[in-house]
Amino acid sequence: MRMRKKPNLLPRMEKAGATLIKEPETMPGKWKESFPGYKELWLELGCGKGRFTADTADANPEAFLVAIEKVPDAMVVGMERVVSRGIENVRFMDRDVVLLPEIFAAGEVDRVFINFCDPWPKSRDAKHRLTAPGFQRLYADVLPLGGEIHFKTDNLPLFQWSLEQFALEGWELKEVTNDLHANGICGIMTDYEAKFHAEGIKINRLVAVKTADTKTTADGEVERLRNASLSDARGRQENQE
Repeated sequence: MRMRKKPNLLPRMEKAGATLIKEPETMPGKWKESFPGYKELWLELGCGKGRFTADTADANPEAFLVAIEKVPDAMVVGMERVVSRGIENVRFMDRDVVLLPEIFAAGEVDRVFINFCDPWPKSRDAKHRLTAPGFQRLYADVLPLGGEIHFKTDNLPLFQWSLEQFALEGWELKEVTNDLHANGICGIMTDYEAKFHAEGIKINRLVAVKTADTKTTADGEVERLRNASLSDARGRQENQE
């Protein structure tokens, strides 16, 4: 669903502007120096309206969380949430994920969150999935050995495909589940997650840990993905490409 444009977006962005990193390309290697006193640097990809962002930062004051979102109309809601609650260990930025190596130095990020990303169900679009091998190598570039990716989705075919890709790219997989909240709410929810859970839709989750065998961009270009179409969690079957 496309978010409706907010006519008052700019004044709202300006009012919450202290939470926005306007020139993140000047920050590689300087994040922990610029925001001292935190044990770890965490990164959230596609934060949307920032429910998970605000709650995660609030619950983990020892970590500094950077949230990326390409839709300012959604991001401003997250910025306002953080400001209204007085949460200081969060910053937002409007950038594309492909620019991560230009924003963070090698090994500078300790953890990456990917929550309910677009499944891009057609095979020809598989390279755009945030768990595709090309993106995984970007994450591996900015994570240290032992660094983690936390991935959640309601889309089981996407999850199963992602499991295969993480394994092929040399990540260690742990905490793999197809029903995260089977025994009650587990962890911090996103807005989408709360909605899906209320509808009885199961949530899939994994943690991928960078190892000495994990591939990075230094390992070269990723081979073209083939036969990678998905059916989504609600039973729709995409045409094979």
